[in-house]
Amino acid sequence: MKINIFGSTGVIGKKTLELIDRDFTNIKINLICAKSNYKLLKKQIYKYNPKYAFLYDIDKFPKFNNKINKTKILNFDELIKYLLESRSNLTVLAISGYKALYFLESIIKNTDNLGLANKESIVSAGHLFKKKKYFSMTNIFPLDSEHYSLYDFFNKTNQTQNNISKILLTASGGPFFKKKFFQLKNITFLQATKHPKWKMGYKNSIDSATLVNKCLELIEAHYLFDIPYNKIDILIHPDAIVHSVIEYKNYITHFNLFKNDMKIPILNFLQISKYKKNLIKNNKYTLNYNQLNFNKVKNDTFPIYKFFNEIDKEIPQNLIKFNVGNEFAVNLFKNKKINYTDIYKIIKKVTSLNLYSSVNTINDIINYHEYIEQNLSKIKLYSN
Repeated sequence: MKINIFGSTGVIGKKTLELIDRDFTNIKINLICAKSNYKLLKKQIYKYNPKYAFLYDIDKFPKFNNKINKTKILNFDELIKYLLESRSNLTVLAISGYKALYFLESIIKNTDNLGLANKESIVSAGHLFKKKKYFSMTNIFPLDSEHYSLYDFFNKTNQTQNNISKILLTASGGPFFKKKFFQLKNITFLQATKHPKWKMGYKNSIDSATLVNKCLELIEAHYLFDIPYNKIDILIHPDAIVHSVIEYKNYITHFNLFKNDMKIPILNFLQISKYKKNLIKNNKYTLNYNQLNFNKVKNDTFPIYKFFNEIDKEIPQNLIKFNVGNEFAVNLFKNKKINYTDIYKIIKKVTSLNLYSSVNTINDIINYHEYIEQNLSKIKLYSN
């Protein structure tokens, strides 16, 4: 059994490799891909001996050889050709950002089971995949804890939408959920990326702080599980052990809870290779129960959620502009060109831009992203 890992140098990619190395020796690491961390990718090549490797920013690192050890280094065209002409048992897609769309269609056609940890591509192209029934081409196994909890729930209970009145996705609230938004103007990049519960990449950390992350996850849940928007909401849960809440029409509520460790969804995904044998036992994944705290989302703390609820989410272009605006704003904040509170303002402004184009194919969607980005450089979105 072989696996391809897109984003092998990121948090999820590294955890996946660690679990395979420790508990799943029957899985052969076939392909590992990274964006720009060529030093770590090189170490992974020597340690795990994949058949293939790919570095997205290879032009920046000309000394990255065509072959390292026994591993062939693919260029972009070779990678797409390989995906379209071969078949893998497992794939993990853990690249951050919409550029995962460059690979997603080929991956879906290539693999039997897709461990999905990229929400931006589903936000941008979910309407297309749903229309063309792409989701039925492979077993999509969400690796984000909230979506994994829903995946596990629906698979084990056989519940239908007719029995459910509401689904709540929980959010930790990030580092600032006890503060008012107007108090956050001078928040630093380091403060915004210091998540109180776990360590993530800077983009996901900032998205968690602003609550954009949960807005994107709500869209993802809509597409992956065919849940109407009016049946999904967000609940602040600082303990971060309940990952979703199901409210039935008979007033019974179901909590999906487990320890806030990303290795749990990954472990369950890799368990596919064991053909339903007993799950590997490890006490470190056992939940220590404590008091559960919940809070409604407050507009004066997370104004982005009020704006998100006002968007017409049946128009895919609005979701794409929201997503692009956020990526653009987070990068400006990272580079100290705007204040933390400007992220919200820029998302609002970009989402309201009168920029429309066809989004009926993957290439349409990628071109629309680039079209928006090109126009952003011409518009004064921030004052610094």
